[in-house]
Amino acid sequence: MRKTAAAMLSVLVIAAATLFPSARAEAIDAWGIAAQALGVFGAYHSALGAVLALGNDVHAQVQSERQDIAENGRARNANDIALVDGIMERLVRDGDYVLRVNSLPFTWALTDSSVFNAACYPTDYVTINRGLIRGLGGNVDEIAAVLGHEMTHGLRQHSAHNYAKAAAQFYGMSFLNMNFGLMDWNKLNALVGYSVAKNVTLPTEYEADEGGFRIMTSAGFNPGGGAAAMARMGYYLTYVTQDLQEYQDPTQKDLPQDDFSDHPATERREEKLAGFMTDYSAGHVTVADRKTVCIDGTPLLTVTWTDEDYDNSPENAYLVAGALARAFHDCDRAEDWQIALTRDGGATISGDPRVNELLVFFLAKEKAGVLLQTLVHDAYAREAVSGAREKLHAAEKARADARTAERAAVENADAKAVRKMRENSDAYSDYGDSTRALMLMERVFASPNDDSRAQSHVIRARAYAVQGDWEKARADADKGVADDPKDVLTWLNRSDVRRMRGDREGALADALKAIETDAKNPYGYLIAAELCDEMEQSQEAQEYFKKLYGVEPKALERIPDEYLEAVDKRAYEKRMKDKAKVRAEREKEIREKLQEKSRPVDGNMK
Repeated sequence: MRKTAAAMLSVLVIAAATLFPSARAEAIDAWGIAAQALGVFGAYHSALGAVLALGNDVHAQVQSERQDIAENGRARNANDIALVDGIMERLVRDGDYVLRVNSLPFTWALTDSSVFNAACYPTDYVTINRGLIRGLGGNVDEIAAVLGHEMTHGLRQHSAHNYAKAAAQFYGMSFLNMNFGLMDWNKLNALVGYSVAKNVTLPTEYEADEGGFRIMTSAGFNPGGGAAAMARMGYYLTYVTQDLQEYQDPTQKDLPQDDFSDHPATERREEKLAGFMTDYSAGHVTVADRKTVCIDGTPLLTVTWTDEDYDNSPENAYLVAGALARAFHDCDRAEDWQIALTRDGGATISGDPRVNELLVFFLAKEKAGVLLQTLVHDAYAREAVSGAREKLHAAEKARADARTAERAAVENADAKAVRKMRENSDAYSDYGDSTRALMLMERVFASPNDDSRAQSHVIRARAYAVQGDWEKARADADKGVADDPKDVLTWLNRSDVRRMRGDREGALADALKAIETDAKNPYGYLIAAELCDEMEQSQEAQEYFKKLYGVEPKALERIPDEYLEAVDKRAYEKRMKDKAKVRAEREKEIREKLQEKSRPVDGNMK
């Protein structure tokens, strides 16, 4: 939403919202074009590669969430958490999209921040603030539109590309300035900020709005949710927010705001999203004056506000229109609507009752059931002449073909990309996330360019073990070892699977086989030592820890205190000394806090 998807951009984007009137936009854009052409190709690709690599690292993704939660806190309202989880799970599961070869599956969290915001990190971690849920009144379809928007930022890797383009413009303009001295550095920074906001970030926001619309509608949410979200957001940013950075001055709404901000004006976004909804309905459904719902230009009903503390007529109008748009989209004949007139003058139609809820309410309120029936039949009759349905199907086929091509590219991932997916899957298993580990392994097994099916089997076996599916875990682990018994990783992974299952004897046998296969690999010794320790075979554990230290001195931290003294006495003494120092500092801190609490306040003891 209003927070940029990559916080890194902020160091380059220096606020220039009011420095340049629109009359100078053409000249400023020329600066940006010149900067791009001046030899910043290397800077662009260096920055792009760095952020793309970060975005394809599970550990970075996990760290994204940890840092976000550390800064904003984790939301505590169980209903809000369940709401967000349900929407995201449905978008991820049912939405029509394709993750790129070098992208991670989405993760997300609801924070306790009161700021009206959501964002997608370069790592495909989506952060949603409690303030956004409150600001949108917990409306499922509006939240789905916002989260689909953020998912599109991740799918299109906007953070990486925007950061790289921003870096290119910054270095290019700096080069211009150093060589020609055309302006002072303060003005240059403002110029960079303007150019990046208008030419780099702003276009991706429009792209994310459209992408979010496609994802949320394909997952079955109300097609009017995006426009409704913008209607509510516009009200919130003008009349509710307490954050000056979010505030939208109502007197500025007619100005060309796209020239001054890295996000489009809410009115323009609302208009574009309403247009997507109309196209989705084969061109039949529109909203006039933000409150009158029309079919082929004929008013069906005028929406009034319901029980909100502000005039939510526009919001309701888009949700009513969205229900009609879904019906026109999903039904190729008027009869498929299954319109049933009701005694109160309204009507019901086929489809999702939740999506249709407001439509049914206002049809009864306005007694528009018969009119709906007439307008729907007339609309389909006109399609024979206009060809609207054929155009709708052709547009959707083109998008489906594009998705098919994207999936084919992913399934044809090269060996390097497959190895990275396998590595990321293994990392997810380390974090206990079998769902995403298995998602990545599906992509690995779909590729004809997997250079080690044996490793793929044992890594998928670990994911199944984390999931608790021991039958599949055992089958995959056994196949991996059978396919390539000379690969030490197959033995190590099967050992880990057996260990998770509780089969310590089998796990130890595999660890010893790993040592036999590759005596220089430290993990066989580590697993053997830990297993012997678990089985209270202290002498054997000590010997394996010694061998571990012999092949990998950096593994010192993995050796428990009770074995370290025999392995390396000096290292043991240092560790004990360090621990004693930490304990002393902690005890001192506790004493100081107790003393602080016991000090008299206003002449009284606490």
